[in-house]
Amino acid sequence: MILLTGATGFVGSALIDRLLQDKYSVRAAVRKTMYQFPNGVDVVQVGDLNPEIDWTDALNGVDCIVHLAARVHVLRDEAEDPLAEFRRVNVDGTMNFARQAALAGVRRFVFISSIKVNGEFTLFGKPFSAIEKPEPQDSYGISKYEAEKELAVLSAETGMEVVIIRPPLVYGPGVKANFASMMNWLARGIPLPLGSVYNQRSLVALDNLVDLIVTCIDHPKAANQTFLVSDGEDMSTTQLLQRMGQALGKPARLIPVPVELMTIIAKLLGQGAVAQRLFGSLQVDSSKTRDILGWKPVVTVDEALQKTADAINVSQKK
Repeated sequence: MILLTGATGFVGSALIDRLLQDKYSVRAAVRKTMYQFPNGVDVVQVGDLNPEIDWTDALNGVDCIVHLAARVHVLRDEAEDPLAEFRRVNVDGTMNFARQAALAGVRRFVFISSIKVNGEFTLFGKPFSAIEKPEPQDSYGISKYEAEKELAVLSAETGMEVVIIRPPLVYGPGVKANFASMMNWLARGIPLPLGSVYNQRSLVALDNLVDLIVTCIDHPKAANQTFLVSDGEDMSTTQLLQRMGQALGKPARLIPVPVELMTIIAKLLGQGAVAQRLFGSLQVDSSKTRDILGWKPVVTVDEALQKTADAINVSQKK
């Protein structure tokens, strides 16, 4: 039995489909039971992730956990003390869950962390690796790193295997936030001032991340390892937009505005974090993942972008 948290989210819903396709027994731990799951999914209501949850019913008969639920990164956090709130959910909530899992005899705990544990950006041509010292910069990344460290201690104390996966930006059908906004702008033919951005960024397609998670459920060499993941092809923001346009069947109308000027304007408008994502580099070296697990992406960037574009085109026609 595989127990999945965050089952109603972007990654979780796709993972459930894949697990059912692969004939796994699946249980979803959810906040509310309003969500309609495919036939065959056992559903247990646990409420919001917090340090007080009793996981007894959810853990009965579970062999492996995939823990996706988290307080996620937001650009404008309205919490009075964001780091404390991230810690309450992502560290204390996760560890309460993991300790109960270990006591229940769960074999493996797959923790979906974030590339933000490594840091916010990389120097051009110097990607993050799984073996370098993490340097998280924001509250979300700090909380994920602290959870990783406490999970490692718990694993050493109890013998429950822990697998950590740190994905960068995930995209695919149903993606939201800035990625979806850019594709929608391109689909409408809106000109964008992003024609001369020469950064390099690693992304991971939803299908590729899901495939790695499924691989880590049973692979014997995944135990107590940390893996970085990407599509294996880095792109500049300009190149990504051009390929988005190709997938949408629309020309990408990109105006070559100097990055320095756009960065100044973005900071004046209070959008410095957005500028960093658009103009900065963030590269990921996933060679350890490939070498240890024999894993490779199951879809190419263009295939994944086409699936994403098809979903956007369908939604716009409704």
